[in-house]
Amino acid sequence: MSKNIRLAVVGATGAVGAEMFRVLEERNFPYSSLHAIASERSAGKKVQCNGKEYSVEAITPNIFSKVDIALFSAGSEITKAFRKAANDTGCIIIDNSSAYRMAEDVPLVIPEINGEDIKKHRGLIAVPNCSAIVMLMAVYPISLLQPIKRIVVSTYQAVSGAGAKALAELEEQTRDFIAGKQIIPKVLQHQIAFNLFSHNTTINEQGYNGEEWKLIHESKKILHDDTISITATCVRVPVMRAHSESINIEFRGSRPSLEEIRHALVKFPGVKIVDDREANYFPMPLDASGKDDILVGRIREDISNPNAIDLFVSGDQLRKGAALDAVQIAEYLVENNLV
Repeated sequence: MSKNIRLAVVGATGAVGAEMFRVLEERNFPYSSLHAIASERSAGKKVQCNGKEYSVEAITPNIFSKVDIALFSAGSEITKAFRKAANDTGCIIIDNSSAYRMAEDVPLVIPEINGEDIKKHRGLIAVPNCSAIVMLMAVYPISLLQPIKRIVVSTYQAVSGAGAKALAELEEQTRDFIAGKQIIPKVLQHQIAFNLFSHNTTINEQGYNGEEWKLIHESKKILHDDTISITATCVRVPVMRAHSESINIEFRGSRPSLEEIRHALVKFPGVKIVDDREANYFPMPLDASGKDDILVGRIREDISNPNAIDLFVSGDQLRKGAALDAVQIAEYLVENNLV
């Protein structure tokens, strides 16, 4: 890949934006120019990538005339407000928000799974919900062995997924709890230190919270299969970084052997098996934090269902769950001369 891509990171001062700069540097992405873009209040701040300092620019419609690919991580409203301005200049948006994930004309992409969908883009490609990415990186290679009938997933989601302010609140509440001080939640609805609660999104008429709804429906879109039954329970836990998930997979036919499942996971890019029964060592958010791979373990037959298996996975929601997936989509565009 030659260095001729004019690139922008929109939401440059946020947690995902900062991770994008690290991923771009680590993967030596071929940009010829790089723009760090954020809100007016962040203009003038400094960010670094590849040893060079960049001054943050305030987002305006005109800025996209200087950009070929824009990695968006600034929230749904910003994407909606600037999609047309970007696309009118030929700039392709790779968006981390939920604004257009379920739109029929927008590819929702995990490159290892449905990278070919990128070729159908009309100026915008969506990065899936982080929990969906973590789950499907483990589930998809297994689905190639035998079609899946049903998935039951429970998530244990890190506080950093709710943003920097929520992360700071966990740290503050932990100190206050140990010191015996009264804890008053300010960012999250409930006390998060030494506690857990239903994911902090709105509950719909069916009783599912927003995160669960995204996980269910985005997964079906990515897999191109509306026949899979999926149910989810998403929980916020007092973990700094990296989401974990307990996954039960029921197959349409007889389940593959554990040996076949392990082999499928070993050869799938972006997955690492951590499954040491003797040492009782399995995927943990501490081990997944800062890593690109999704860790998969607790691989076992479901003794209650002859056609099902159980897994436990951990993955860094800021890396593969957001920044890395976006950069991989950009790499696909470049490698396939789609930009």
